Amino acid sequence: MNHWAYCWNNQRKAIRLAAFIFPLFYAANGYCRPDMTPLGPNIADKGSSFYHFSVSTFDSEDGKRHYKVWTGVPNKHPPASGYAVLYMLDGNAVMDRLSDAFLNKLTLETPPVLIVIGYQTVKPFELTARTYDYTPPLRENDGEVGHGEIQGRKSGGSPYFRRLLEETIAPKAEKGLSIDAHKRAIWGHSYGGLFVLDSFVNSTFFNGYYSASPSLNSDYIVLLSRLEKINTAHFPHKQLYFMEGSAAPRKKADGEEASAVLNQVRSTLSSLNHEGLAATFWAYPGLSHGEMFNVSFQRALLTMAADNVEKQPLPPLQ
Repeated sequence: MNHWAYCWNNQRKAIRLAAFIFPLFYAANGYCRPDMTPLGPNIADKGSSFYHFSVSTFDSEDGKRHYKVWTGVPNKHPPASGYAVLYMLDGNAVMDRLSDAFLNKLTLETPPVLIVIGYQTVKPFELTARTYDYTPPLRENDGEVGHGEIQGRKSGGSPYFRRLLEETIAPKAEKGLSIDAHKRAIWGHSYGGLFVLDSFVNSTFFNGYYSASPSLNSDYIVLLSRLEKINTAHFPHKQLYFMEGSAAPRKKADGEEASAVLNQVRSTLSSLNHEGLAATFWAYPGLSHGEMFNVSFQRALLTMAADNVEKQPLPPLQ
């Protein structure tokens, strides 16, 4: 099993990029690559006793990014209303970390369909592609200003990826399946968490939005303000789940920034709840940014399987 390996450095460029970042959303004093060791066979390759998988491939509109999508269908018959379905980003890493023992847990309740969106690579993460696909266009004075750059990688392509996901990938992945369109959700971690928040504002395709440790740096913190300004009349059935850990910052200044961002997150979710929207903050004390990857997608799946969206959040998985 591969794990994210985050480290600290003092490079000036990294510090500039990390300004105003909550340390759990992104490494506070710099950015280090996750473990990029090539992956071996995953649960779809090995076979499962509880799900059956199929694989499709897609290309981006400009032909520069190439996707591999796994569709996992429970062997258990769907409920009368159809299966719930969870779309998951960073699909290569997700598939590597799914086990049959965990899939068995889902089938003890009402298991959802899994649509796991990765890239045509043997590595757990396609860093250049995910940076572009998952990040919103930069904005200034609430107006869109276009693409940016992060660590030398182009950013700001989320509108194009969302269109591909909703208009091309989803219809093919769901074809022939009994799907409950009122129980369609999306999960993402880090940049993927940003994509989930951006989609909550800009899309009506999903009903459940699981944003895990979104990388809310100084360019993307504006997403919280945009959430507060939405017309709640257009979002009557949406549910937002914000999941975060709490690794200790190394500098006092980092702690102050972390506290400020966390307070803004809580204030935003409180505002949404006040306006009648279902917005929940799930805290996982002691878990780091990288550790939130596994815990958050597992919790999203277990929540959907148990259909316990009205219950209190469960403790972190061990």
